Amino acid sequence: MEIETIRKLEKQALKKSGTDFARLGFALFFMIGVMTFSLMSNGGISNNMFLAVAALIGAYMAMNIGANDVANNVGPAVGSKSLTMTTAIIIAAIFEAAGAIIGGGEVVKTIKKGIIDISAFGGNVDPFIWAMMAALLAAALWLNFATMMRAPVSTTHSIVGGVMGAGIAAAGFSIVNWTTMSKIAASWVISPVLGGIIAAAFLFAIKKTIIFKEDKVQAAKTYVPIFVAIMSLAFVTYLTLKGLSKIWPQVVETLNMLPLISMQITEKPSLSTALTLGLSVAIFVYILVKKRVASNTTTLENNRVSINKMFTIPLIFSAALLSFAHGANDVANAVGPLAAINDAIVNGGISSKASIPLWVMSVGALGIALGLALYGPKLIKTVGSEITELDQIRAFSIAMAASITVIIASQLGLPVSSTHIAIGGVFGVGFLREWLHIQEDKNTIEEDRIIIKDERENKNAYTAELKTLEEKDEKNPEDYSRIVELYKLIANEKKIIKSTKKDIKRAQKVEYVKRDAIKKIAAAWVITVPATAILAAVLFFTIKGIMV
Repeated sequence: MEIETIRKLEKQALKKSGTDFARLGFALFFMIGVMTFSLMSNGGISNNMFLAVAALIGAYMAMNIGANDVANNVGPAVGSKSLTMTTAIIIAAIFEAAGAIIGGGEVVKTIKKGIIDISAFGGNVDPFIWAMMAALLAAALWLNFATMMRAPVSTTHSIVGGVMGAGIAAAGFSIVNWTTMSKIAASWVISPVLGGIIAAAFLFAIKKTIIFKEDKVQAAKTYVPIFVAIMSLAFVTYLTLKGLSKIWPQVVETLNMLPLISMQITEKPSLSTALTLGLSVAIFVYILVKKRVASNTTTLENNRVSINKMFTIPLIFSAALLSFAHGANDVANAVGPLAAINDAIVNGGISSKASIPLWVMSVGALGIALGLALYGPKLIKTVGSEITELDQIRAFSIAMAASITVIIASQLGLPVSSTHIAIGGVFGVGFLREWLHIQEDKNTIEEDRIIIKDERENKNAYTAELKTLEEKDEKNPEDYSRIVELYKLIANEKKIIKSTKKDIKRAQKVEYVKRDAIKKIAAAWVITVPATAILAAVLFFTIKGIMV
């Protein structure tokens, strides 16, 4: 029997190691392919080997973004069983790559959020290239470690920390814009708190208007179209501002070809324009969903499970749109420093902005998609099921928080992280569930306390009677029988009191959010910037030592 068990364990270990080896093989093949392509396409440029190595690191960074950051977009949909893991990965990979290629733009800020002053390099190209390479590699290594530890962290903060650390190593502490860094530090609190509050607010609104109603089907007919329309408004606004801003003139030209539409071409969409587009789509979606819900209510059962299913399709759309917007924005984290290195080597100078060749953008897009497919499932499981239990309604609330929080924060000029917002949303719905459970159990707890009080009074009465009988000098058979009976009654009262106390403690200590997950994720968030900064500084001096 033991030999058979050992054989089964050996087979499982061999299967797992074979899968891990295959994943590593695909990853290495992609990175080496990128490096080879860079060498072949930039053969006439001096320092082309350095550019090829930078391209390899850029590919490695892109895969780590896919493995870690994309989980926030599809994790809730997978955790709620709206999407299978395979389907979620396919949808996210396609829309991440599409967002990067279509909405990634032709120009990207190479120094993320202006955290260092590039004039401090004094026009000296070599230290700048070394710093960008060190920043890119440090961020990639940190993301790789965080993914192994199943801790979803901000890729933006990772590259910010890397650029800061490498910049300090290259030109001293004066190079850093500490005002910008303080805003980024503030986002560690702002992002999850805003995301948590908005997600909890939407979940509570859905519960109040639908789930807590006696006739859930009738309530769903009224309110589901409204909630889905609000989601459409939020996502179209979010996508317009964050996913289409870089190709906005081309979008306007296309829209102006349609009848009855005339829009002024601007460099970027304004909030009012984005909201107008969002409202137009929301009205159409409301009419469509209202008709669909009305036709399906005859097949719906009056329970939560049946209502939950109505949010499945909106969740699938949200996963796709979040992935598109993420690809359009966060591809810069992978290829920004690589574009800076490419620009510095090709043009022999330093620029705060650099044109991104198609091959560089493709490295980011394909790397994110491949990293998600190979190593994304770990973090998707963490976000979707290992922090708190999710269903479609809770996942819908988290998706709403992800889009609305970014819109609000961007208009207020607050620096926020999409990762922190999504995880904050997961925490928010979990803590709301705990609060609602405690509110629901308040009456039960009060009843239990009354029971304990009554049982104690009974126990005290039995104890007093027992003491009187035991102190009696002459006892008759009835007294002895009563004494035995009293011992049993007192023991039973103690048992009831103990059991009721346990019930109260169980009700008060209910935890729908795993505290260990909170500690691990919060610690990873706090140390992301300093960890990548220190690692980037070490790597900068290492690269400098090799090159000089």
